[in-house]
Amino acid sequence: MNQKIAVLTLLSQNIQKRKSALPLPGFIHTRWAKGLGLKRGGETILYTGQMYQIVPYLLALQRRQRGIPSRFSEKLIRIILLINPVINVSFLGTIGAVKREERDYYFGVLKKIVAHLRQNGIEPGYLYEKELYAGTLAHDLGLERVFKEHTRRLLETFKKDGVKTIITVDPHSTDMLKRVYPKAVKGFDFEVKSYLELLVEKGAKGLKAKKDEEVVIHDSCVYARYLDVIEAPRRLLKRAGARIREPRFSGEITHCCGGPAESIFPEKAREVAKNRVDELTKEAKTIVTMCPICHLNLKEACGSGARVEDLALCV
Repeated sequence: MNQKIAVLTLLSQNIQKRKSALPLPGFIHTRWAKGLGLKRGGETILYTGQMYQIVPYLLALQRRQRGIPSRFSEKLIRIILLINPVINVSFLGTIGAVKREERDYYFGVLKKIVAHLRQNGIEPGYLYEKELYAGTLAHDLGLERVFKEHTRRLLETFKKDGVKTIITVDPHSTDMLKRVYPKAVKGFDFEVKSYLELLVEKGAKGLKAKKDEEVVIHDSCVYARYLDVIEAPRRLLKRAGARIREPRFSGEITHCCGGPAESIFPEKAREVAKNRVDELTKEAKTIVTMCPICHLNLKEACGSGARVEDLALCV
């Protein structure tokens, strides 16, 4: 079976059966919130879309795949496709391969976002195990039937819990909830705001970057081109005291990080990411991202002497 078709089939199976892009146990998606005291549900919620939570497991999966000889990979995929709808096998062994520091980093981004919101007088709720995946890949990769079914499930979940305002943490979830879903299903009429925009509106109190740190911004394609979220991250970094360098291609003409093509065209995605890292590091050695997929791709392409940091951890 063609590997690209296999990836799409697995994605369809997982979203339909497990309401998530990856077949991970539900407690993994909510583990980051342990001990934070976030109330369950409410009119205003923080919505993660499971994006930051799945990245360390994607990294572990990529490492596992690289260790499988190509002559065995097709047979393995066929077996997984047959068993996956019945038994959750496609991630057996992957959970144990996750590096603790990677998991702690991405979970730490979500914790820091909550801290920033609280410093600015915002106390959101959280849906915990009821929270569903944002459905981004189903939409981007053209899985129309799966996407529509998932859209209805999201709408029902939010309505049932009395949600009115949704605070998002990444560009893909923001775009889906703010721009895509209202066109796809009647009644998807929630107020949706990125935490970046919300912090700017509230005056961005309590922000502090490392002293005299010089950073270069990598704009998310989705934020910059579809949602006009360009100035908010810059205002937050400036408010925190960071010195910002701008690459040649930024804002609406930002260059891509390689995602989400990494799931179907991994070699091309790595090439795109490497080119982008080369552009960015000409300006500064600390690259600031505001998307978990951008962070993953650029970090994997980053050489020694440079680092990639999520904006939430830079301010």
